[in-house]
Amino acid sequence: MTLSVEMITFDCADPDTLADWWAQAVSGSVNAYAPGEFVLVQRDGGPNLGFQRVPDPTPGKNRVHLDFHTADMEAEVSRLVGLGATETGRHNFGEEFNWVVLTDPAGNAFCIAGG
Repeated sequence: MTLSVEMITFDCADPDTLADWWAQAVSGSVNAYAPGEFVLVQRDGGPNLGFQRVPDPTPGKNRVHLDFHTADMEAEVSRLVGLGATETGRHNFGEEFNWVVLTDPAGNAFCIAGG
């Protein structure tokens, strides 16, 4: 038996708004299975992103986050900040591997690496 990642799900207070934001960020399409409760962002090549309403999202630092790679890290960071993301840090392992940590409008951390 082989497992494949079908979806990464975010617990949140407002799944409709957060799904709309992520759909713009990853060029996905929104499918509101249960508006206000569970919304899916479908992406070509997956995995899909799910957003489910919970009464009390987990406080503190995410234990799981998304990592993205792009040829032009600075342009992508600028685009995402323009959509409403917040840059929270920059890191590297020498000059060969650099990444930027951002948060989405609900405070979920994700990273953009480039090069």
